[in-house]
Amino acid sequence: MLQVYLVRHGETLWNAARRIQGQSDSALTEKGEQQAHQVGERVKKLGITHVIASDLGRTRRTAEIIADACGCAVVLDPRLRELNMGVLEERLLDSLSAEEEGWRKTLVDGTENGRIPQGESMSEMAQRMHQALDACLALPEGSRPLIVSHGMALGVLLSTILGLPANAERRLRLRNCSISRVDHQQSAWLASGWVVETAGDIAHLEDTSLDELQR
Repeated sequence: MLQVYLVRHGETLWNAARRIQGQSDSALTEKGEQQAHQVGERVKKLGITHVIASDLGRTRRTAEIIADACGCAVVLDPRLRELNMGVLEERLLDSLSAEEEGWRKTLVDGTENGRIPQGESMSEMAQRMHQALDACLALPEGSRPLIVSHGMALGVLLSTILGLPANAERRLRLRNCSISRVDHQQSAWLASGWVVETAGDIAHLEDTSLDELQR
């Protein structure tokens, strides 16, 4: 059985400011760096062999901190990037017009084929996220990889593993530096392939993530 740990990046300046990030980037806050160190402390005894991260700065920095604790190198994979949020990237949430907020809501309310203009659909993101996860199956036997990605990206990955459509209403909360785990296995009582073991675990964090408190 292959176990894969999934970690959302630490808190960023734009998370704290309620600014839409998407595939644009923002540095980790001091708290975000602390969160990444707390993840490292928790997972360093789990035998992590590979740390694989989105190539955006906030995930790369989170991964570097965790990898240092685990004694691993970081491998970057652009398929693990956050959803492309098109014309709304870099915008403050409170600055959106009613029409723009409507575009954003299509990403979380179950709208079929919802997307922001010039952006990406949840189905398109789910496809690349599953490709990145499935690539872990080619790692040497005995590997225990850890993936560092983003809130919406990891949310759609976990939801679709559970059998929901990519555009299903978003009801899975994944706070900054939360840890989830998926296993690839054969079982008499579960569907074969990927299954969700845990999702959104924050027992290792000292404080609640600001970005989720604001939502």
